[in-house]
Amino acid sequence: MQRFACAVCDAPLFFENSQCLACGTQLGFHRGERAIAPLDDDGAYRDLEGQLLRRCTNLKLSGCTWLVREEGDKCFSCSLTRSRPEDHDTTGLAQFLDAERSKRHLIYELDVLGLPIEDRIQNPERGLAFDLLSSVEEKVVIGHQNGLITIDLAETVDSHREKMRAKLEEPYRTMLGHFRHETGHYFEGTLVFSDPALTEDARSIFGDDRASYKDAIKRHYDEGAPEDWKKEHISQYATMHPYEDFAETFAHYLHICDTVDTALQYGLASGPGPNTSEDFGDVVRETWIPLSVALNQVNRSMGANDLYPFVLPPAVIAKLDFVHKLRVRVGHPVAGSVAG
Repeated sequence: MQRFACAVCDAPLFFENSQCLACGTQLGFHRGERAIAPLDDDGAYRDLEGQLLRRCTNLKLSGCTWLVREEGDKCFSCSLTRSRPEDHDTTGLAQFLDAERSKRHLIYELDVLGLPIEDRIQNPERGLAFDLLSSVEEKVVIGHQNGLITIDLAETVDSHREKMRAKLEEPYRTMLGHFRHETGHYFEGTLVFSDPALTEDARSIFGDDRASYKDAIKRHYDEGAPEDWKKEHISQYATMHPYEDFAETFAHYLHICDTVDTALQYGLASGPGPNTSEDFGDVVRETWIPLSVALNQVNRSMGANDLYPFVLPPAVIAKLDFVHKLRVRVGHPVAGSVAG
């Protein structure tokens, strides 16, 4: 996450700010400029292309400050949400606000990384969309199918999420992590499986995705992960099926990129970042591992759990590098690389 500053008074701003706390200026996020823009007295901002923009219609519903061309329109991030809680579901709506905040963070990072998003208008069959559902009155299963991601909004509640984390013996569980994981399934479908050569490369690294997913689920929950899973996988869940291995790897790629970029922005780390190195292994070894060790120690100093309780063996780093190089494939090269 980049550092933002108020264009009026230069005070520090944060991604979700709707108003500068120092000078009172109303603010909106411009997706194209990747900037928090000051609004005039009429609540409008004229961008670098001369377009007059206003804030998304969901400002009050979900705290969205993203700018749109027509007053009353939804921004790109909000338009990706296909379903939300009913107006009478006050619990679900409160959770929806937190989930949308995480989704905006996700979309912002995907934009920064240059990973292309097609919505359901561009691609009605496999475009990206979200059902953000309340489980107050019905059971909701988190998952992905043909670009449609379903999220249980109860996962925004710390007590619920911690209960699920402990039950599933996971070292880490966040709402943003859910979005990143499920979006990994979407990008495997759009970027990997759309290219036969890339599909074969992925199968040589993650395993054959044509293996029965139903059988893999049963085996995983009946038998658990193999004893030596840490040699080849980022998590126990990643061992279940090649689909889950890719999605878990993709999620961790986003975890690492976002945290490294933020640390570099704030002067908390040195070394190559995801936008300056062709080899993601260099980012992991030279920047991420020293940073994550330090952050884990800081958390321990506060009596908290490790910020990043994972080990990255060479096989996992190779998988992360595979995801990293997808950016080159889609025409968003890192410094010094050539798109092809």
